[in-house]
Amino acid sequence: MKDQIRVRFAPSPTGFLHIGGARTALFNWLFAKHHDGVFILRIEDTDRSRSTDDYMKSIIEDMQWLGLHWDEGPYRQTDRFEIYKEFAKKLLKEEKAYYCYCSAEELETKRQAAISSGLPVKYDGKCRELDIIPEDKPAAIRFKMPQEGQTIVNDLIKGKVIFDNTQLEDLVIVRSDGTPTYNFVVVVDDIEMRISHIIRGDDHLNNTPKQIHIYKAFNSHIPEFAHLPMILGHDKSRLSKRHGATSVHAYREMGYLPEALVNYLVRLGWSYGDKEIFSKEEMIKLFSLENIGKSAAVFNPDKLLWLNSQYIMNTDSEKLAELILPFLIKDNIITNKEEVNKKWLAKAIDLLKERSKTLQEMANSLKYFISDLIEIDPKAKDKFLTSESIKFLAEIKELLLKLDDFSSKNIEKIFINIAQQNNLKLGSLAQPMRVAITGSTASPGIFELMETIGKEKVIKRLSKVIAIK
Repeated sequence: MKDQIRVRFAPSPTGFLHIGGARTALFNWLFAKHHDGVFILRIEDTDRSRSTDDYMKSIIEDMQWLGLHWDEGPYRQTDRFEIYKEFAKKLLKEEKAYYCYCSAEELETKRQAAISSGLPVKYDGKCRELDIIPEDKPAAIRFKMPQEGQTIVNDLIKGKVIFDNTQLEDLVIVRSDGTPTYNFVVVVDDIEMRISHIIRGDDHLNNTPKQIHIYKAFNSHIPEFAHLPMILGHDKSRLSKRHGATSVHAYREMGYLPEALVNYLVRLGWSYGDKEIFSKEEMIKLFSLENIGKSAAVFNPDKLLWLNSQYIMNTDSEKLAELILPFLIKDNIITNKEEVNKKWLAKAIDLLKERSKTLQEMANSLKYFISDLIEIDPKAKDKFLTSESIKFLAEIKELLLKLDDFSSKNIEKIFINIAQQNNLKLGSLAQPMRVAITGSTASPGIFELMETIGKEKVIKRLSKVIAIK
C-alpha cells in the first residue's frame, strides 16, 4: 500500500496560510513521507471573488519556508475548468445529474419559508423530474443525491460517523454561469490525482457524505478520510484573530524559526509519549494517524514562544546571522547585507542567543552592537550615570585607550583594578558602563559585550556620555 499513498493539501487563496491550514499541510506531508508516498499541492481558487494571486503566492512561499515541499503541483482549479465540464457532461448523460432552472430569487423565497416554518433548509427537487424544459432560461446543474438510507463514513480519526440521506439535498455542481462548485471539483480532482487518503479539518466532515456519493456516481475508488479536530484559542473557542496572530505569515514577520513552528504544530493534536521536541526526521519516522487525538487542540502562543527560544538557542550562530539580516534591513539598522561582517555578526549573536525569543527581538538587541548612535533610557540615565559614576567611566576610558588587545579578559582586569582601588563592587562600575554603551540596563556580560562592540564604538559612546555630563 505504501507506493499507492497519495495525499493533497488544498488551500483556498482567500487569505494568508492559517495556522490550522499549516497543521493540515504538515500532517499530510508527514503521512506521505512516512509511507514513501506522494504529497500534492492543489490551489482551490474557484471562489473568484475572494481568491487572489498575491495570497496564492504567499501560501506557496509559506509552505516553502516551513519546508513542506510538494511532489506534484501546485495545481490551480481555475486551470482545470474543461476537465470539470467533461465530468459534469458524463453525469448528465447518465442521468445522475440534471439541469435546474430555479432562479436565485425563487430559491431564496423557499429558503426563508422553510426557516419560518422550522423545516430543514434544502432544495425541494422541483427540477429533478421536469417534463417540460424551459427555453432560453439559464440553468445550473444539480447532482442527484439518494433520497433514502444512510451514508457511513469510517473516519480514521473519529471512527464511524453516520449521515441520514434524507438530510442531503441535490447540490449544485455547476452554477448557471458555468462555474463549477467546491464539492464537485474536489471530487473530480481527487479522482484525477488518484488521492488515496484525505486528511483535513473536521469542519469539512459534513461535506464528506455529499462527496462520497459523487465518487460513487463515477464508479471511482473512494479515498479514506481522516478529519482533524479543530484548533481552539485559550478560551476554547475556534482560533481567530482575537486570540492573536493566526497566520504563518505573521509568525515569519515576528521572527519565528520555521523548525520551531513546525515542531509546535505537530504537537497540536499529535503526540508520541511525553516527547516535546522533534527533528523532522523523527517526525517522519514516528508519525501515524493513530496517535492523533480526537479532542480539539488548544493553541498556546506562550508555549510556541518558549519553543522558538529553544530553537534559537540551539541554532548555529552563523546560520542565525543569515536569518537575521532581513530584520536588520527592515528596521534600518543596516541598509544592505554586505554592510555587516557575517563572522562578527555571528559573534554578537553568540552573546544574545540565550536572551532572544525571536529573531525580531534579537535584531532589536543588535542595534547597540551596530548603530553609531544609541538612545539612552532616561530612567537608566538618571539612576546610573551620576557625577560619581561618570568620573569612574572617564578613568576606565583612558585605560581602555591604552589597550592594544581589546579583549574581554583585559577589559575585565581594568574594571577589577579600579573596583579594588576604590573599594567598590564590580556591579557599580559595570552597570553605568552598560547604560553608557547600550542605552539600557539589560545586556549580555559587559566584558564580552564591549569586546564584541569594539574599541572604537565603545570609546566614542563613552566620550559622548562623559561630555554631556
